[in-house]
Amino acid sequence: MTAAKPRPAIRPVVNESGLPIQPLYTAEDLAASGGLDLLGRPGEYPFTRGIHPLMYRQQPFTMRQYTGFANAADTNRRFRFLIDNGQTGLNVAFDLATQCGIDSDDPQAEGEVGRVGMAVDTLRDFEIAFDGIDLDRITVSLTVNGSAAVLIAMYLAMAEKRGFGLKTLRGTAQNDILKEFIGRGTWIYPVQPSIRLVGDTIEYCAEHAPKYSPVSVCGYHIRESGATPTQEMAWAFCIARAYADEVIRRGVAVDEFAGRLSYNFNIFGNLFEQVAKFRAGRSLWAQIMKEQYGAREPGSMWLRMIAGGGGGGLTLEQPENNIVRGAYYALIAALSGAQTMALCCYDEAYTIPSEYAQRISLRTMQLLVEEMGLADTVDPLGGSYYVETLTNRMRDEMRRIIERTDAAGGIVKLVGEGVIQSQVSAQAYRMQRAIESGAFAKVGVNRYRGDGDAERPVEMHPYNAEDAGRQIEALRRVRAERGTNAVAAALDRIEADARSGANLMPAIVQAVKAYASVGEITQRLVGVFGRYREPIRFDETFMQEAA
Repeated sequence: MTAAKPRPAIRPVVNESGLPIQPLYTAEDLAASGGLDLLGRPGEYPFTRGIHPLMYRQQPFTMRQYTGFANAADTNRRFRFLIDNGQTGLNVAFDLATQCGIDSDDPQAEGEVGRVGMAVDTLRDFEIAFDGIDLDRITVSLTVNGSAAVLIAMYLAMAEKRGFGLKTLRGTAQNDILKEFIGRGTWIYPVQPSIRLVGDTIEYCAEHAPKYSPVSVCGYHIRESGATPTQEMAWAFCIARAYADEVIRRGVAVDEFAGRLSYNFNIFGNLFEQVAKFRAGRSLWAQIMKEQYGAREPGSMWLRMIAGGGGGGLTLEQPENNIVRGAYYALIAALSGAQTMALCCYDEAYTIPSEYAQRISLRTMQLLVEEMGLADTVDPLGGSYYVETLTNRMRDEMRRIIERTDAAGGIVKLVGEGVIQSQVSAQAYRMQRAIESGAFAKVGVNRYRGDGDAERPVEMHPYNAEDAGRQIEALRRVRAERGTNAVAAALDRIEADARSGANLMPAIVQAVKAYASVGEITQRLVGVFGRYREPIRFDETFMQEAA
């Protein structure tokens, strides 16, 4: 007799969060993970299945593509194109100069004016960018951080000037400076005054614009920088708690502001891990707000989120594959119960997206609602042995990360010392090595490359130096036309309030209404706060076991 061939060993699978995945899940696995104690019903604490009872059956997710380039007029035209094609929200990209509080005519801005987003110098740019946009019907997200207080003030001043009531105005600003220290680097001031400014915006909006969300805590960029999915959620919650602590310290009750905190999370990666990540995060955040902060209003416990981008999953190689990736990312966001969705476009690994590429991403989201049945029922993966077990285990891992962060001194201390940055950078390096070696599969990159096939070209968005020149000339016209005394008085007030510890938003609003520029306001604050200097670490001394 011929000896039977040995069965091949079962390939071990471990997800990006470090959790081993079994080939089969049963009721026993679910019970061992904690069972269904935190499942609940949609719209009820702890909101694992969604923050609204009917979710998309009542109202589909907001479609909010990220866009902005060159100047306010060009960006306004793209806004109108997207709205005409069915987009239901705006997500504004700003150039690096604006994000870093630098005016377009500053020598430091040379070559960057309008390159990766809309250039904004004064309130006049906001008036042009949002001309003809119904701010009651189309909500606007401002993706800006270091200079967020100034841009929020401009948005509120522009809306008020156009007759929209601030008490009912909706919208959001990213305004998450702690993740900038971790992930992107568009900081301006040191850590503590930066947190103070975030607190100022939350406190000001709680009183003057109570339906506006002045902070969108952004796990997205932490994930893009190298964090695992569980770290993305856990560290975002640590950051949100730091902002909440700052505002509560000022005497603002948690239920007066917590309902307007929102989140921006990433959606690239394994479908089931991402869905479980959001379901776990929703219930964990509800527990944190109820048990740690004593929130009583259900809205204060909601994880209100945009599941967006997925840019870290896109590839330069075989860019058409990014269209398929984007469709799966949209599916993840819908299955996860996101309130708002944005997709990176297939050409975004190369360039500012074209109208053609943005329309494809917009149609992808619309297809889910109109043709694929994703708005028909709430939490369609609920009850799956696999998904519920993974949700429980990822929630437990998020708790462990938060506990270790707190035990090591807290997120503010660790960010200020560069510890979190070091951890994330080390993980990003290991992931890149894994992609290069083929240990981490990436279709079209280290799998199925088809090296003999000619790549189809991607249309590049050209940088136009003449547009930058026009932006600088427009800024000079504003300076020549505005009231010099009013600007000087407003800037003096900003400096005085910065030194006294007063909430800076009233002074900043006064300044932007006088058409003071982003750079002028920033320079006054830098004169008081100084500039942040990044600590560089090359070790992995923090939470090695989570790597």
